[in-house]
Amino acid sequence: MVQIKGARNIWLDGNKVEKPAEHAAFRGTFETIKQLIKLIDDGKVGFYDESVQQNVHKAFLIPQTYEQLLEKREAYETWASKSYGMMSRLSDYAYTLITGYYIDREQLSVYDATFAEKITNYFELVKRERRLVTTAIADPQMDRSKPITERADHALLRVVEQREDGVVVSGAKMIATGAPYVDDIIINTPYSKEDGQEQYANLFIVATDSPGLEIICRKSHAETDRELYPLASQFDEMDAVIIFDNVFIPNERIFIRGHAQGATAAHRHQQLNTLAHYQTVVRLATKLKFVAGLATAIAKSIAVDTFLHVQQKLGELYMQVDTINGLLQAAETEGSVEGSAYKPSAVPLQVARHLGTQYYARAMSILKEIGAGGYTQLPSTVIHRFEDERIEALLHRYYEGAATSAQDKTALFRVGWELVGSEIGSRHDLYERFYTGDPLRIQALFFENYDKGWLDERLDTFLNSLTTTVRQDVFV
Repeated sequence: MVQIKGARNIWLDGNKVEKPAEHAAFRGTFETIKQLIKLIDDGKVGFYDESVQQNVHKAFLIPQTYEQLLEKREAYETWASKSYGMMSRLSDYAYTLITGYYIDREQLSVYDATFAEKITNYFELVKRERRLVTTAIADPQMDRSKPITERADHALLRVVEQREDGVVVSGAKMIATGAPYVDDIIINTPYSKEDGQEQYANLFIVATDSPGLEIICRKSHAETDRELYPLASQFDEMDAVIIFDNVFIPNERIFIRGHAQGATAAHRHQQLNTLAHYQTVVRLATKLKFVAGLATAIAKSIAVDTFLHVQQKLGELYMQVDTINGLLQAAETEGSVEGSAYKPSAVPLQVARHLGTQYYARAMSILKEIGAGGYTQLPSTVIHRFEDERIEALLHRYYEGAATSAQDKTALFRVGWELVGSEIGSRHDLYERFYTGDPLRIQALFFENYDKGWLDERLDTFLNSLTTTVRQDVFV
């Protein structure tokens, strides 16, 4: 039987959650994660790893070929499809970050001589124990007008005590999506100044049962009634702020210690990790496909799919799905061997991730326009629960669709409302807009890393094809 321990000091609604797996706010998601872990023993999700002599998630597979990259995609798609793309920080993302660190362990060892040995040991540990992992990189929103090097001490996670066997840290990090369910959290502070780097610039992985580690949850969007809330009852992965109140981090979990350049390099490695980006885009494609399918079903249920303007909107959703899938395929076929791994091409994945921040908001707008007032006309519970048979019969008559029963039509609209009008829906709208980071900075990073050489070559070819007279005219 799959067991998930979960975190230790979880705080919700002002109270400490003693048994999170049994708590109404977490129970449904714990059950979903349990089912996902079982799939690791399935050939689509897992593979037999000789080093730990058991099946592990294919997120840990280091692809040598294009075909092996496609195996990873199948694993990502299988997990994502079980939550319809609604669980965005399942551990396969963090697993891929760890695998990326392992692949490039020698490069990152220039910043800390112990990096390669430690990441290798952790790589084996997390596979062997099937530990669940998430990330928390951002600093609390206190005073963003100041650069990181000018913020107050308590605004940054920092080392407050150095010991022979590790360090003690205090401070906070956000946003740790999925924190109540995981065993470990990847923590990094990409400090960019030489002064104070010993205190701030550190990359480590903290166990969620560490004394002094407090997980402060946002309001739960979970529900217990699966028939009324099919999404919120199973897929509220929770977001949290992690407070470190003098938390001890052992040496074996500290991968870069007191090195500003190293912590920044590790952060950029995460931002540019194409295998991790690959997982996020596979999930995005799964989610957009789900939304497109739901919008189509709602439109058909009330026969508005016969109208030209609705067909145009549905066509836009299909183009979203095909665009992201096309970028995925481009990333796969244009991939190349880098060091010991076949990696997908970075540019198509970066484009897909950026488009996703716009696509999802547009998809929600279309879903609202298609369902329109139907979302606000849903009865307060499912039809078969009405105690008066006469009222139930009337509801079956007046809530029916064009070729859909009242029960089926209202079920579709309930899912639509969860996406466009509920708390969990609003959370997902925010998440898809900002999970890649500040859109402005992400596009600037794209500009910085984009190979612009071919642009100059095309311009030179054009200019060289002009006669001297024409060239003078062009620049007059």
